[in-house]
Amino acid sequence: MTARAILALPLALLVSLASAQPDELSLERIFDSPDLAGPTLRRAELSPAGDRVTFLKGREDDRSLLDLWEYHIADDSTRVLVAADEVMTEEVELSAAEQARRERARIADLRGIVDYRWSSDGRWLLFPIGGDVFVLDMQAEAREVRQLTDSDAFDTDPQIAPDGRHVAFVRERELWLVEIESGEAQPLTDSATDTVANGMAEFIAQEEMGRSTGFWWSPTGDHVAFLQIDESPVEVTRRYEVQADRIEMVEQRYPYAGTDNVTYRLGVADIESGEIEWMDIGEESDIYIPRVKWLPNGEQLSFQRQSRDQQTLELVVANIDDGEARTLLTETSETWINLHDDLHFLREMPAFVWSSERDGFRHLYLYDYEGERLRRLTEGQWQVDSLAGVDEEMGMVYFTASEVSTTEKHLYRQSLITRSPEVVNRVSRRSGWHDIAMDRDARVYVDTFSNSRQPPQLSLHNVDGERLAWLVENRLDDDHPYGPYRDGHRPTEFGTIVAPQGHELHYRLIRPADFDPEARHPVFVHVYGGPTHRMVTDSWSRRMLIDQYMARRGYLVFSLDNRGVERQGKAFQDAAWLKLGQVEMADQMVGVDWLRSQDFVDPDRIGIFGWSYGGYMSLMALAQYPGEFAAGVSVAPVTDWTLYDTHYTERYMGKPQDQAEAYESGDVLNYTDEMTDPLLLIHGMADDNVLFTHSTRLMHDLQARAFPFELMTYPGEKHAIAGEGPRLHVYRTITDFFDRHLEPGKAED
Repeated sequence: MTARAILALPLALLVSLASAQPDELSLERIFDSPDLAGPTLRRAELSPAGDRVTFLKGREDDRSLLDLWEYHIADDSTRVLVAADEVMTEEVELSAAEQARRERARIADLRGIVDYRWSSDGRWLLFPIGGDVFVLDMQAEAREVRQLTDSDAFDTDPQIAPDGRHVAFVRERELWLVEIESGEAQPLTDSATDTVANGMAEFIAQEEMGRSTGFWWSPTGDHVAFLQIDESPVEVTRRYEVQADRIEMVEQRYPYAGTDNVTYRLGVADIESGEIEWMDIGEESDIYIPRVKWLPNGEQLSFQRQSRDQQTLELVVANIDDGEARTLLTETSETWINLHDDLHFLREMPAFVWSSERDGFRHLYLYDYEGERLRRLTEGQWQVDSLAGVDEEMGMVYFTASEVSTTEKHLYRQSLITRSPEVVNRVSRRSGWHDIAMDRDARVYVDTFSNSRQPPQLSLHNVDGERLAWLVENRLDDDHPYGPYRDGHRPTEFGTIVAPQGHELHYRLIRPADFDPEARHPVFVHVYGGPTHRMVTDSWSRRMLIDQYMARRGYLVFSLDNRGVERQGKAFQDAAWLKLGQVEMADQMVGVDWLRSQDFVDPDRIGIFGWSYGGYMSLMALAQYPGEFAAGVSVAPVTDWTLYDTHYTERYMGKPQDQAEAYESGDVLNYTDEMTDPLLLIHGMADDNVLFTHSTRLMHDLQARAFPFELMTYPGEKHAIAGEGPRLHVYRTITDFFDRHLEPGKAED
């Protein structure tokens, strides 16, 4: 259309044409408030009475500041229960332990009320803020927040007793109790030292085992089980955290692969007498205790004992009166055993539900208290993700699984007395990703649902899947924060590639906004590849928004899930045993070869980006396959597995003393002489997970051979580089780097 023709158009039509153009999605907007995903919802839970749903929600003008909300089912009303800044009017500096705990939980960027718990009777809502513990009486006419603890020390991990009389918490490495009615607080343990702690989850429990606590209330509320950890065997690492205005030397007991771990004692404290009975956890001290769970009678305590090589996992039950223990069942593997939370002791019969990967896929089984298998509950070439709930009265078990596809997660149910474990009933209906929180009796559930087209929605359902109410509909309309960008949203395509060895590799592809099938486009390969996380899921995330942003800049965005990742069966994972950095890259290159075979891909403009394990994969891509990538970005990468922690590394690699060849093959530093392609290296200078040493060693090696690379470091930032300004800066830097090397605006015929 000529300029003269445009000038001749009516003003109304010009306005219409302008409004039809989608707004430009920017990095600044992705990291600004309000959140483009809509209301920021966390920790949705049904009350014990099932009359309301509580959740944490970020402010519209500050999505990192969380308040406590409720949806009242009978009134169909949503309101703020506790506004964080009304309880704590000034920001409080977090203790070192709390900072570390939040970093492990990936909530270091959040403020306000970041956690809460219900009492079993539904009367109290408990939450920590500012280093103190607060409760809200939900049965009082005028609901007022009451402060339970007030100390110069930082009180962490508060948990309310099932009988609602006491709250237990950790203060200065000791386990404490406070009586709710009187507010009287007293220590329950008194043996903590610089290396001994009571009731605290150790570093690798939080980072690698999925266990964030170190104590557990009995069902009757008269005992507390707790782990006492002794960190003295763990080597003290002196590392430097570079802040903006200073350098701090931090002494951290970091359990490097092949070195000593903490040792455990498992105690049960009587809260009335203060006496502690120690459980028999076995003669072998070089073990892990990843899970502890009470039996319904409150007289026995179960714990899981995992061997150091993680090839044996025992479920053990101990009597709390004398500590005598017996093993109920044992799982073994020639590679490793994945931990889970799928243990449920039935109340009406002496049996329990347990999950196992013994047939190649994780499935549910029913056992009696003698450890004899009564029956299997599920079966098939798909994986149970997690146990969601058990309704003993109706004889039903509920769980989430990958039965539809590895790209989706759904809720299912099965009879506890089934004779056809291969037949299950899917409860959730919409295609996508369903995170489920059921009530105590498994009669209703809260569904946090999203897919690649719909931001997270929160809804209440009965066990037949019927929606009873919207808690947060989050309709993607013109008024939604993402509304101005909706018309420019690029669809995500899912597919599979068959590798030469015959296994299926799932991928997702987003075509650029200016996609021309006759032209050749650059590719932004977004990789993770590690065993604990899939990239190819039909869900909404900020990661997806970054991919949308890159697609709008003119990139094809591609991700592939390689062997080693979960949800495709244990054999698919086991291929990575002793071969980290090898089989994953072989599969990623299958994906790259597939890309190169497409007429719309420019084979000379393929870049790769990853963070953490993905950063390791990006480095391995450039080091093992020089000349195959136009550029690579690596953020917070592992470079040498001997510098990473015991539980994660040894799970897949064994000890370096025993598997020297595996560590040598998986060490990026052994391949740096082969690097030829442009590299951008990024790392937080206070990272206490993947230590900054990983990157400084790589820098040294590359500089020793005078290899040019780009570097961006972040003073004071840890593994997640969680500050909104620094995180925005990270992606601006990445975008600029790829734009210079891949030239997304350049058309190739």
